[in-house]
Amino acid sequence: MKLQTGYNPETPLVMHIDLNSCFATVEQQARVRLRNRPVAIVNRRTEHTMIVTASYEAKDMGVTLGMKLKDAKKICPDLVGVESDPAKYRYVYHKMLDIMNDYSAHVRMKSIDEGVIDFHEAPKAIRQRGMETIGMEIKGRLITEIGKAMRCNVGIATNRFLAKTAASLHKPDGLDIITAQNLRETLGGLELTKLTGIAHRNEARLNAVGIHTPLQFLDADAQMLRSMVFKSINGDQWHQRLRGWEVDDVDYDMKTAGRQFVLDGYNLPYEQILKRLHHLCEATGKKIRSQGKVARGVVVWATTHREQGAPRPEPGRGGWEVQRGSRYWHARHMSTAPFFSDQAIYSQAKQLFRNAPPLIRTIGVTVYELSDDVDPQLSLFGDELARERQIITAVDEINDRYGKNVIHSADTIGIGGSAVNEKIPFGSTRYL
Repeated sequence: MKLQTGYNPETPLVMHIDLNSCFATVEQQARVRLRNRPVAIVNRRTEHTMIVTASYEAKDMGVTLGMKLKDAKKICPDLVGVESDPAKYRYVYHKMLDIMNDYSAHVRMKSIDEGVIDFHEAPKAIRQRGMETIGMEIKGRLITEIGKAMRCNVGIATNRFLAKTAASLHKPDGLDIITAQNLRETLGGLELTKLTGIAHRNEARLNAVGIHTPLQFLDADAQMLRSMVFKSINGDQWHQRLRGWEVDDVDYDMKTAGRQFVLDGYNLPYEQILKRLHHLCEATGKKIRSQGKVARGVVVWATTHREQGAPRPEPGRGGWEVQRGSRYWHARHMSTAPFFSDQAIYSQAKQLFRNAPPLIRTIGVTVYELSDDVDPQLSLFGDELARERQIITAVDEINDRYGKNVIHSADTIGIGGSAVNEKIPFGSTRYL
């Protein structure tokens, strides 16, 4: 990487769009009586469930992400808990994507509620209109084409990192531009942990070498960041990122896929937990097939309600960790050949889960060592694998056309509909 020592002087042409409290706002848009009221989105209608996002009215009362609904109501008695409805959020995601695609062919959704428009190769006539004008226009289109309750923050800069930083400066409904001229002033008003990618662990690394503010971070020598702080090329990338040079325009290959679920009952019978695990395996299999991937390894894991009373797993078959006071158990298996079917995933997961502890609270399954579905080893299995692939492909096509889980294992009857609700897709937008 060739290091640029100065700040990027070009005209800002990268725009970051962030829908404000997206899921709560979408519910307020869909339900008029919720507008201007404190709203919390939860994944299950119980007082003990955790809040996944909150409206600005709720945030102003002190409601925060991760707070239990019953605790949030103590500080905000008028809080309305709404169960998440991913279908609505996917609809808004696609509407937002359609709007963004009108301005440039270089659009990337970073999550279900955040997207980036790169105007470097957009038509000259569009660039000449000015980024601020276009940003205000997009705000107006969200209101006219989706609904008047919709608001977004717009950030404009010379690279993706600073554009996202700009979009976080004046929530809700702000529009900010970071240039080489106001870079120092902007960073001077922030804390280290307000920078995307600098959580408490990286903050501690920076503090250890005397860096306590974003301005000190900006002024740090690239070699020190590389050799003393991040101890990798990440130091060079941070040196460039802070100065407005692009280092984040990268597509990362899919490495893992999985699903997790907080059990819908305390101390469920083992057979009922297996049914839910089976459903998670089916969802995971569909994920990797939709991306043209096969897997080599399976991990199953669980957390328990309390630490005592859980036997140790067999040597080599699993392990224990303590995470935030809860016991976390996991076990894994690496296959000699790649696999992609729901049944292959579940058969391995079920075998591993035999050593799971009692008093389980959360279960999860993850497949790893993913690769493109072109592995020549698959041909060794001959016609039998070909027939299996045809059947699986047909089932996937039917489910895609007529609805998820129209066809599924008889073992998961009564589980796929209501007991294992789909969660809000916070992370990758691959499956949207």
